[in-house]
Amino acid sequence: MGSVHHTEVSSMREQGVFSLEDNGHSERSQWMLDSPNPPPLWMKLFSSVKDTIFPHGNKFCFSSKKKTCQGHVVSFLQSLFPILSWLRNYKASKFKDDLLAGLTLASLSIPQSIGYANLAKLDPEYGLYTSVVPPLIYAMMGSSREIAIGPVAVVSLLLSSLVQKVEDPVANPHAYRNFVFTVTFFTGIFQTAFGVFRLGFLVDFLSHAALVGFMAGAAIIIGLQQLKGLLGISHFTTKTDAVSVLTSVYKSLHHQITSAEKWCPLNFVLGCSFLIFLLITRFLGRRNKKLFWLPAISPLLSVVISTLIVYLSKADKHGVNIIKHVKGGLNPSSAHQLQFHGEHVGQAAKIGLICAIIALTEAIAVGRSFASIKGYHLDGNKEMLSMGFMNIAGSLSSCYVATGSFSRTAVNFSAGCQTAVSNIVMAITVIVSLELFTRLLYYTPVAILASIILSALPGLIDISEACYIWKVDKLDFLACVGAFLGVLFASVEIGLIVALTISFAKILIQAIRPGIEVLGRVPRTEAFCDVTQYPMAISTPGIIVIRISSGSLCFANANFVRERILKWVSEDDDLKATAKGRVQAVILDMTNLMNVDTSGILALEELHKRLLSRGVELAMINPRWLVIHKLKLAHFVDKIGKQWIFLTVGEAVDACISSKFARA
Repeated sequence: MGSVHHTEVSSMREQGVFSLEDNGHSERSQWMLDSPNPPPLWMKLFSSVKDTIFPHGNKFCFSSKKKTCQGHVVSFLQSLFPILSWLRNYKASKFKDDLLAGLTLASLSIPQSIGYANLAKLDPEYGLYTSVVPPLIYAMMGSSREIAIGPVAVVSLLLSSLVQKVEDPVANPHAYRNFVFTVTFFTGIFQTAFGVFRLGFLVDFLSHAALVGFMAGAAIIIGLQQLKGLLGISHFTTKTDAVSVLTSVYKSLHHQITSAEKWCPLNFVLGCSFLIFLLITRFLGRRNKKLFWLPAISPLLSVVISTLIVYLSKADKHGVNIIKHVKGGLNPSSAHQLQFHGEHVGQAAKIGLICAIIALTEAIAVGRSFASIKGYHLDGNKEMLSMGFMNIAGSLSSCYVATGSFSRTAVNFSAGCQTAVSNIVMAITVIVSLELFTRLLYYTPVAILASIILSALPGLIDISEACYIWKVDKLDFLACVGAFLGVLFASVEIGLIVALTISFAKILIQAIRPGIEVLGRVPRTEAFCDVTQYPMAISTPGIIVIRISSGSLCFANANFVRERILKWVSEDDDLKATAKGRVQAVILDMTNLMNVDTSGILALEELHKRLLSRGVELAMINPRWLVIHKLKLAHFVDKIGKQWIFLTVGEAVDACISSKFARA
């Protein structure tokens, strides 16, 4: 086959078809070399902000044409507040569905919010406050129709585990609460910045596999934390790892049983009874989709029934722990409680950044999963912007970090919500509850709040997904297990650090050891593919075609790429000792290469020198926009010669063959 191709080339050369100065090749090479310079960094940042604010390419107008300016202002407002776009076509039939979904959502949100506030070591009313302002802001600015906004278990655990290292919630609850509001403000600031500057890729550093492990570990830790309320334990550890919590439970129970401070088993009986009830309703709701309302209303039903039982039986006099006073009324302002001075501001910002990433990761994952079911696109940057604004507003109105809840979003979806109006209905229902019904929560048992949180945890543990990750990618599974074990046996932040470390290690390994493939022409096609993947691909004698499968040729991998290419050239020369078979050209397919730094350019220059010393030419294929721009600035294009830059591999191979015969 190779000899046939050789003969064809010789024949075509005799007809003068091939020439290094071929007009077609020169023109195509010139297209690449004369491409405009890429925009500077400040222009990219400006474009990111502009695209976020004006997603449809509209520019703010200072023209004297009043109608044009008004149109641009309206477009800007509609991009910032999507509710202005869809509210014009909102119909009564949709409101009926949203009203039912919102009321169903509120029946689940009220008891869960109280429980999550307890998990965050805040008073119950702050969980309810967080179910008022953030959902209202999101309904105006968010792009998801189904996502339910409010406090969630993982973020509540994250806050309590990190903030209590700075402020003690028992010794100084006011300072603890003020610090939580400050953390919430910084969370909103970071989320807004992510959206404005299109920095959503930062959230992606917490990979899907790491998130699966983190959520599973956090779910178990949250469950262990609820043993305090479920068992009615008064003395409990502030640590979050499994060993410390179980040791604390054993010591506390042993102390209460053996000492004068008698342990009351009624807390455990009451909590377990309603936990079984909640799990049964959850099971029935999953088996029969028509009963979606049953697991949604069962937490509120549990609160009402258990409160009545305690009130009528005077169980609080016999050792049953109750939540007691819940402050009513609308959200009070907390702007004056934010702390921007003092020694803990840096820690507040750090915790805020961690909470921003975790909250965004969970919310965007939830929103996108339900958006794909409904068949519409969810803009990640717009979601970050809306989440940021709602948490900033929340920090000023006595709320802590809010995000999208998977369990409540599933209920909202099953209840038939059509738009974000369901969030508005839920928020109004919570406002009514704060105004009228908080006094009725006085006798609510703490064990019931623990059982409500425990019933929601199975949804955070996805064993089937972990098995799928193990099957597909073992390194991803390592990140999953690392995050899980880190959260379970160390702490929440250690689990995050382990997950991020493994994820970064995976990126570094891929960057340091990029794919470098030898290409050959696939028979009866013009395609050049990896000879390892396609053994039938034919290599052209005397020419090595190499593809660099990496996004960047940089300090981390430049030397590796250079040495690997030189090794292949040396090995090929050793195998083909005759002068006729020696390597005479190396073709670098740079189509996949998006960027190159100074180390990469130096490596290319060194490669070119070493190849020239062996009498081997170096050709480049289709260097991308930024790459060719930097190579021109470094004068590397002049060093190898403009005639050695090609648009396609086939064109380069034919030109190298022509050059080889011309020298023969």
